[in-house]
Amino acid sequence: MNSFFRHRLFIDLQILAGYALLVAGVAACTIKAEEMPATETSAPAFTGIPVDAMVVKPGVVSDELVVTGSILANQQVSIVSELTRKVTKVNVKEGSKVRKGTLLFQLDNSDLLAQLEKLRQQEKLALLNEGRLKDLLEKEAIAQQDYDEASTNLKVLQAQIQELLTIIDKTRIVAPFDGQVGIINTYPGAVVSTNTVLANIEDNSVVKVDFSIPEKYSNTVSVGSEQSFTTPSDEKVYKARITAKAASLDTDTRSLLVRGVSPNPEGKLLPGQSARITLSLKTSPNALAISSHALIPSPGGYVVFVSKNKKAQLQPIEIGQRSTGSIEIVKGLTAGDTVITSNLLRLAPGTQVNLLAIK
Repeated sequence: MNSFFRHRLFIDLQILAGYALLVAGVAACTIKAEEMPATETSAPAFTGIPVDAMVVKPGVVSDELVVTGSILANQQVSIVSELTRKVTKVNVKEGSKVRKGTLLFQLDNSDLLAQLEKLRQQEKLALLNEGRLKDLLEKEAIAQQDYDEASTNLKVLQAQIQELLTIIDKTRIVAPFDGQVGIINTYPGAVVSTNTVLANIEDNSVVKVDFSIPEKYSNTVSVGSEQSFTTPSDEKVYKARITAKAASLDTDTRSLLVRGVSPNPEGKLLPGQSARITLSLKTSPNALAISSHALIPSPGGYVVFVSKNKKAQLQPIEIGQRSTGSIEIVKGLTAGDTVITSNLLRLAPGTQVNLLAIK
């Protein structure tokens, strides 16, 4: 075989080998494709936007106003001396409770007692002299003027004795009312004057709760009504009975000062504390109310989404009183309506909804 035929045969063999490799590759791809499982191509059915809702029912709706006030002592005074004298005895402990009339401080009165004894001896002599002259006057043995001088002298001495007794009484500083003594600022041996505060005493058996309300509510809170309040120190809800209102508004704030009184038998309410007062302004016993989360402001007022046949529908409403978390509906809804309370931004009139939770 010559060289030409040998070269031609070599080329034909290369073509047949390439063709065989191509067929084998196609067959392998076909087998792998047949072994692969079929994929799901169908989409799940749309059931609606998931929302929460509530069924409108009649109930009690209270209009409330929350303001901040201050707690004051029922009675509070600073104990001071009316005399400039030395303290000889401190008869009370700091923080102790005392009854009205209890001796708190004793001031030095030794010189006053000596003067009192002197005047009483003079009084005895004046009494004897007045008695003798009275007998003589009845017998017309002396002139009326002599008896008048003796009688006047006796009355002057008695008046001086009474004045001195009053001064002596001021050296005994007593509690003006039942209460609790605060910090004591003096000790035996100290000389106190009329501007020295010896201690403070407070009556906290009941406390006053003072607060201000806006002008528009000045005639809503009435004397005798009971209001609730809390303090930062605990979570207990206390009650205060309104006892007085100011005679006029504050011209700077256009607010009215109101005072309530609350019992404080355990002494937990302290003067100076802040109080958060919740005022019950008006109560509707049989009103329709919805959650405030369902309310949507609009140019014409307020609207809500109502679910009807699992579709969202816009419903214009008129609102009344507001309370914590709820709003009274005056017009636009009836008992039994289902109001949507969540996912409101995704809704439009006619949108299909899926009610997840209904209150």
